[in-house]
Amino acid sequence: QVQLVESGGGLVQAGGSLRLSCAASGRTFSSYTMAWFRQAPGKEREFVAAISGTRGNTYHADSVKGRFTISRDNANNTLYLQMNSLKPDDTAVYYCAAKAGTVLSNGRNYDYWGQGTQVTVSS
Repeated sequence: QVQLVESGGGLVQAGGSLRLSCAASGRTFSSYTMAWFRQAPGKEREFVAAISGTRGNTYHADSVKGRFTISRDNANNTLYLQMNSLKPDDTAVYYCAAKAGTVLSNGRNYDYWGQGTQVTVSS
């Protein structure tokens, strides 16, 4: 069982930056693939980025590539999402998620989810 708690969301102006954190419980955090998803009002959940377990291979959606960076600290059971050059279109609730096995971008493959943190980017 893995419990996930996101933090770091807030209101920021376009062009600004935020860093999201996701604190995970459990002793096997390093073995899990971790990911960030987001959901804007009236839209479907969208894959943002993922990072594999021990090797830390990263994958970013085209919409955030070059602006967002996913990373993890296995010693402290924490997942991060550094978001730079934010745009109003990035406004959404951001969720972290965990799964065993390989990296996948479909949220239905993830077993554990946090409660989400709101990110609002003003123009």
